Amino acid sequence: MTRRLPWLALLVLAAGLAVHNLVMAFLWDAGLRDTGLDVVAAWKDALLLAALVVGLWGARRIPLDHWADRLALGYAALVVLYWLLPQSWLGGEATARGELYALRHHLLPVGAYLLGRLLALSAPQWRRVGVLLVALAGAVAAWGIVDAYAVPLQWWRDSGVPGWYREQLGLAYECLSGLPENWIFNTGDEANPLRREVSTFLSPLATAYLLVVVLLFLAARRRPSPVTVGVGTLAYAGLLWTHTRAAYVALAIGLVVLAGAQRRWAPAALGAGSVAASVLFLAVYPSVGPSTAYTAEELACLRANAAVEGGTGDALSAGEASTESHLRNLRDGVETVLRHPWGYGLGNAGVSAKRTGAEIKAGESTYTELGVDTGLAGALLFVGWLVALVAALWRRSPWLASSIAAVAAIGVQTDVIGVHWVAVVAFALAGAALTRPEPDEAAAG
Repeated sequence: MTRRLPWLALLVLAAGLAVHNLVMAFLWDAGLRDTGLDVVAAWKDALLLAALVVGLWGARRIPLDHWADRLALGYAALVVLYWLLPQSWLGGEATARGELYALRHHLLPVGAYLLGRLLALSAPQWRRVGVLLVALAGAVAAWGIVDAYAVPLQWWRDSGVPGWYREQLGLAYECLSGLPENWIFNTGDEANPLRREVSTFLSPLATAYLLVVVLLFLAARRRPSPVTVGVGTLAYAGLLWTHTRAAYVALAIGLVVLAGAQRRWAPAALGAGSVAASVLFLAVYPSVGPSTAYTAEELACLRANAAVEGGTGDALSAGEASTESHLRNLRDGVETVLRHPWGYGLGNAGVSAKRTGAEIKAGESTYTELGVDTGLAGALLFVGWLVALVAALWRRSPWLASSIAAVAAIGVQTDVIGVHWVAVVAFALAGAALTRPEPDEAAAG
C-alpha cells in the first residue's frame, strides 16, 4: 500500500489534471455548483496529500540528500512563515481566503516534488510514465486542433466554461462573453479574429506547457521510433496552434539544455529548427489559423480596451498588445519587489489576489508574484531550488533537467506553477528521477 498508492496517484494526477478544467466546466453546466463542485474539484489536492502521507509513512523520513531537497524545504518553510505573519506587519491586504489560495499555489510544486522523492520507480514504471505522457500529448494536441477548427466558438460561449471561471473560480473575463480572452489571437482585423488551441485544459498556455515537457521527452530519445516521430509531429503542431510564444522560446531553451546534458548536437539542431518554424508559423497564422467572429458586445468591449491600451495585432512585433502587456507587468512587478523587498504576505499577487478582490501587486511572472508574497528572499530561494534541481538532474535525467529549465524560462512571464499539471507532474517526476539510484536513459530520459 505504501508503495502502490503514491505511484498510482502520480498516474491519476498526470491524466486527470489534463482534463480537470473541462470536466469541471461540464459539471457546472450540469448543475453541480458552489460548495459541491468545490469539493469535487479538490480531488487533486486530496489525492496528492493522501499520497504524500502514505509515502512519508512508508519512508519514515524526509529526504535531504541533495541541495535541491534542502532548498525546496527552505522555500516551503519560508512560505509557511509568511502565511503565519500578520498581513498588517507587511503592508498586505489579502483576505484569509486569498492567503490559503496562495499557500496552496506556492507549496504545490514542493509537495509534488516531495512525492516524487518518496517514489523509487523501476524501469518498467518509468516506461509506463513515458507511454502515458506520449498518449496525453497526442490526445491533447489532436483534440485541440479539431476543436479550434470544427467546434464553433458560440458553442463554448453557451457551455459551462464561462460559469466555471466566473461563478466558481471568481475569474471574470469581460471581452469574450465570459471565456478567457486568450482563447483568441486578435489580429487587429475585427472581421478576422483567430482561435488558439485550448484543448482539454481550456487554456492555450497550459496546453502549450504540457506539450513542451512531452516534446522534450521525445527529443531525448536517442533512437526515435516511427511512433515517436509521428506523435512528436502531432504534438509540435499542437504547440504551434496554441500560439504561445513563451512556450516556443522555452522549448528552444530546453532543447539547448538537453543537448548540453546529453552531449549531442541533435537537440540543439532541433531547437534552431523550432525557432525558425515558429517564426514562420507566426507569420502565416493569420492566413491558416481558425477564424471566428466577435459578438457586438465583445467588439464594444475590445474597442474600449484598445482605446486605452493600444498595441498592434502583429505577433512578431514588440508593440503587439499581448507582448506590451507582459513586458509592462514584468517591469511593474520587478519594481514593486525591489521597492518592498520584504514582501506583502501571501495572497497579494496573481490569481490569488484576483479571485479574492485584493489589490494585485504583481501578476503573471512566477518570480515577481513570489517576490510580492514572500519577499525577495522567497523568490531567490525558489530560483535557487530550480537551479539546484537542474544541476542534480543533469546526468540522471537530461529530459527532466531540460524540462525544469524550460519551466523556469516560462516562469519569467507567466505564473507557470499556477498550471497544476506542470506544478504536479513535472516536479513529481523530477523528484522521482533523483530518487532513482542509477541513471537510466532509456527509462527516464
